[in-house]
Amino acid sequence: MPGKNYVAIEGVIGVGKTTLAKLLATKWGAHLKLEIVEENPFLADFYQNMRGHAFQTQLFFLLSRHRQQSDLKQYDLFMERVVSDYIFAKDRIFANITLDDNELGLYKRLADLLEREVPKPDIVVYLQASVDVLMGRIRRRGRDFERDMSREYIDTLNEAYNHFFFHYKDTPLIVVNTNDIDFVESTADFEELAKEIEEHDKGTAYYVPIGTRA
Repeated sequence: MPGKNYVAIEGVIGVGKTTLAKLLATKWGAHLKLEIVEENPFLADFYQNMRGHAFQTQLFFLLSRHRQQSDLKQYDLFMERVVSDYIFAKDRIFANITLDDNELGLYKRLADLLEREVPKPDIVVYLQASVDVLMGRIRRRGRDFERDMSREYIDTLNEAYNHFFFHYKDTPLIVVNTNDIDFVESTADFEELAKEIEEHDKGTAYYVPIGTRA
């Protein structure tokens, strides 16, 4: 997979980012870089009272993600493969939803500075799903801090992600509808998707999984 040594998977909560990242890392013998979510001490309170805890939650994530992404400098991204289950820019998606105008202005000043220090992926895979599918997957994985997550919040987040990636131009991008694909249980689904990632080299591609083809 020449020129694609840093592959990042993105998508809304529950869409399957981490699962796909683990499968790809195993297939390619790559280093796996997973986002650390549970260590955020403000997260549980945020899901109970988003407005009251948004700013501290977002700042913690911004600094944590910067530290995690900065660690990528220890790898030779020209020689070693890395698969991550997020991109640094995702933080802006959440910030735009949760912060008020004054908080967002301060946040963006800090984010602009930190973003200069992290490497960009060679390719990004954006996993999409309907809100119904996302809510079902969130319930099945049963994380305590996600238990009371509202459908309205997931719907808003889904729209924000779609808007962000509709305008995304920073790297080659593959958009994958995951409503009817099961890359965990179906080896064929996974291998077909992995092949698409390996072959895509510029611009944006919209991948239609075999299960949804007419």
